[in-house]
Amino acid sequence: MGMSAGGAGGGWQSRRSRRRGGGAVMSEINVTPMVDVMLVLLIIFMVAAPMLTVGVPLDLPQSQAKAIPQDSEPLVINIDKQGKIFLQQSEIPLDELVPKLQAIGKAGYEERIFVRADKGLDYGSVMRVMGRLSGAGFTRVALVSEVEQGG
Repeated sequence: MGMSAGGAGGGWQSRRSRRRGGGAVMSEINVTPMVDVMLVLLIIFMVAAPMLTVGVPLDLPQSQAKAIPQDSEPLVINIDKQGKIFLQQSEIPLDELVPKLQAIGKAGYEERIFVRADKGLDYGSVMRVMGRLSGAGFTRVALVSEVEQGG
């Protein structure tokens, strides 16, 4: 009786070990699916990145000026084709621009202010904003342009 129970147990063990491939445990990690997912995500981000716009979509003029290095996120004033003014991404009337900037300045903001204006906008609209900034005492103001291609 002991023999038949042992024989049945042994037979069960041998069938189980045959199913697993000889009883060896697979200890390797299969990284192929992870690499496939990462490559798909890379392709998605490469296709989507050029479609992203920074804040307000503008057609900036081109220049040969070098880029200004930045340590922190800059304070940006955008002026679109219609002359609408945006502080970062929120629209703001021209009369409220200086008080908002002064409130930010009281919070310890001594960084440069970047002005991005659409190249189709007339010069007077840009100068109105620049004049308000200068009159309020903001002296670190920079105009943003795209890098000129060619020549």
